[in-house]
Amino acid sequence: MSTDVLERPDTRETDTDDREKFFHYVKNADIVRSAVEGSFVTALCGKKFQVTKSAKPDSPVCPDCKAIYDQMKKGE
Repeated sequence: MSTDVLERPDTRETDTDDREKFFHYVKNADIVRSAVEGSFVTALCGKKFQVTKSAKPDSPVCPDCKAIYDQMKKGE
């Protein structure tokens, strides 16, 4: 019987992208489909992810998505 300690390397992603801290603008139909089917959605800023939680009124919004959304509103 061996008493050697085997170390397993840490394989977790260490991406420090700030966009993980924010909620993103996504089409309503895509949100529902992702929540039901588990498919990926694409936010206005280009980030792709699965919808796993819903934003609350005071939730922080992705600044890139907000800027794009504001530009879209001006074009109406």
